[in-house]
Amino acid sequence: MCAYLSTLSVCHPISQKIFSPFTLPCIRPIIPKSACLFLRRRATSFLFPLRSGSLRQTECYVPMSINTIQGAALVCLGWSCTVFLLQLVGITKLYRNHTTPLPPPASPSLPENEVPHVTVIRPVKGVEVGLYECLASTFRLAYPKSKLSIRLCVDSKSDPAYPVLCQLVVDFPDFDAQVLVEEEDPILHGSAGHVNNLGPNPKIRNISRAYREAKGDVIWIVDCNVWVAKNAVGRMVDKLFGFQPNGSGGVDRTTPYKFVHQLPLVVDLDNSSSGASATNKSSSTEGQSLLPSTVPKANQNQTQGLLSHGGRLEEMFMSTTHAKFYGAINAVGVAPCIVGKSNMFRKSHLDAFTTVSSNPLLHSSDSTRGTGIDFFSSYICEDHLIGDLIWRSSFPGSVGYKNHGLVFGEVAVQPMAGMSVAAYIARRVRWLRVRKWTVLAATLVEPGVESLVCCAYFAFAVTTLPWFNRTFGVPQTWSAMATLWFGAVTIWMSIDRWLTSKLFRLPSLDVDEDTPFFARGTARTGGTAQRPFREWITAWLGREFLALPIWTTAVLLGTTVRWRGRQFKVRMDMSVVEVENRKSRADVIGGSKPRPRVAGSPDSKDRVD
Repeated sequence: MCAYLSTLSVCHPISQKIFSPFTLPCIRPIIPKSACLFLRRRATSFLFPLRSGSLRQTECYVPMSINTIQGAALVCLGWSCTVFLLQLVGITKLYRNHTTPLPPPASPSLPENEVPHVTVIRPVKGVEVGLYECLASTFRLAYPKSKLSIRLCVDSKSDPAYPVLCQLVVDFPDFDAQVLVEEEDPILHGSAGHVNNLGPNPKIRNISRAYREAKGDVIWIVDCNVWVAKNAVGRMVDKLFGFQPNGSGGVDRTTPYKFVHQLPLVVDLDNSSSGASATNKSSSTEGQSLLPSTVPKANQNQTQGLLSHGGRLEEMFMSTTHAKFYGAINAVGVAPCIVGKSNMFRKSHLDAFTTVSSNPLLHSSDSTRGTGIDFFSSYICEDHLIGDLIWRSSFPGSVGYKNHGLVFGEVAVQPMAGMSVAAYIARRVRWLRVRKWTVLAATLVEPGVESLVCCAYFAFAVTTLPWFNRTFGVPQTWSAMATLWFGAVTIWMSIDRWLTSKLFRLPSLDVDEDTPFFARGTARTGGTAQRPFREWITAWLGREFLALPIWTTAVLLGTTVRWRGRQFKVRMDMSVVEVENRKSRADVIGGSKPRPRVAGSPDSKDRVD
C-alpha cells in the first residue's frame, strides 16, 4: 500500500502532495518509515524496470491513479485541440468570405418570369435603435419590385413603432407593402376568430397573418432591428435555389438548400452617449434606449462609465466567439446552428413538414398545433425549432436538397445603443436558460469553448502528459501551467483582435448613398471608427471573465427568465410557466392546447433573442 502510494509521487509534482505516504496521517502510524522505504524500492524495481537501472521521473510506469489524471489530461488535450480546429475552420471561412467584395448575385438578372417571388416579413415591437434605416433597407433591395412583397407586422396600432411603419409605406409607394396589425388578424379577433386560436408566442402571433397570406413560395423573416445590404436578398435566393453565376454572364444551377440564413453582427453605437442614449438604462432589464434613428456623431466623443457599456460586450461576443463557431458549425454542417435574425425558406416545405400526415417525425397529437409557423406558436425558441424541423424532415419533393446554408459574406447588421452591463448579463442568462433545453449537450459543454477555460484545459494537458516533458522539456509544475495558459490566452486574444478588425471593415457588403453610417464599416468614409486597443481589450476581458459566471448562473442556478416585468420558469419541453403571484400564474406557454395569452401581452417583448 505504502509503496503503491509512494510511486504516485514520482510521476507528477502535484501528486507528491496528495499521495505521498509520509503526508497521510492515516498511514504514517501504521507502517514504519523503514518499511515504507524498503517496500518502495521493491515496488519500484517491479513496476518501473529501466534499462539504465536508475529511476527517472519521466520513464516511470504510471499506476492506476495517475492513469486517471493523465486520462483527464488526454480528454482536455483532445477537447482543446478540437476547439482550436473548429476556430481555425470558422476564422478561415470568415476571412475568405468577409474580407473582400462579393460578386453580384445571379437571381435578380434572370428573366422576370424565372425570378422567385419573395415575401419579406418583418416583426416589429417598439422603436428600436435605427428602426427606420433597418426597415427601409428592405425597400432598397436590388431585386425586381414585382417579385418582392413586404409585410411589416406589429402587435397593435398603439405600438410606438406603428407611425414609423406607416411612414415607410408612404415613403416607398411603388412597393407591394402592407402594415399588418395583430389585433386585426381575423384568425385571432372578430366574429370568426378567437384569441386562443394560436399559442402565446408573441413573434409567431405577430407574423402569422403575413405568413398565411404570403405571395409566392419564398419566405424571408427578418427582425426589425437588423439592416440588410441591397444584394442580400439576391444572394440568399441564389443559395436557396442553387443559382450560380458563370463566367459567360449566364446562370448555372448547383445543389439547392432547404433553409438559408445570415451571420448577425452587432455594432454598438455607444462610443459615448447622446442625451437619448443616456436615458432609460435599466440596471436589471434587457431593454435598450429608444434612440432616434441614428446617433449623432458629434456626441460620440463623450465618455461613459464601464457599467453602461453592455452593448460593447454584446458586440464583442457576436464578433468573436459567436462568429467563429457560427461560421465553423455551418461550414462543417453536422448540426443546425441558426439565429433568428434573418432566415429564408420555402413555405411549401414548412407547410409539408408541419403536416402530421406527411411527416413521420410528428406525433398524432401535433395535429392540433396547426401548420406552417403556427405549428410553433405554443413554444419559445421558434427560430431554432423551425430550423431543426426543416433539418430533420424530408419528403419526396425535398430529396436532393441540402439542409442549411449560411450565406457567407452577407452580414445582418444590428445597431445597438443604451444597453447596460446588467442588461447584457440578463440577456445572456435568459438566452442560455431557454437554449439549454433545446440543445442541452451543446449548452453543458459551452464553458469549454471559451478562451479562459479552454486554454486552462490545454495548459493542464501539456504540463501533465509525460510525452510533452520527454519531447519538449515542458516542466510539470504549476508555474509552467500558468505561463502556458497566459500565453495561449494572449494568442487567442490577438487572433480575436485581428478578426474583429477584419469583420468590422465590412468590405463584403454593398453600400451606396442610402447606407447608414453603422453599416459602412471602419474602412469607408462616413463609417464607424475602429475601436482603440484600450477600449477593445477592456470589452474583450470583460466578456471573457463574465462568460463562466453567466453560464453558471443561467444553467446551474436557476430556470427562470424574465420577459418585460414577468417571471417565468423554463420547463424541459421548452414551455414556460409564470411563477409570480398574478391572475395568469397558471398560464403556460407550451402544450398542444391553446392557452390564454401570456407572453404576448402589451408589456412584453415580441422575441427571445
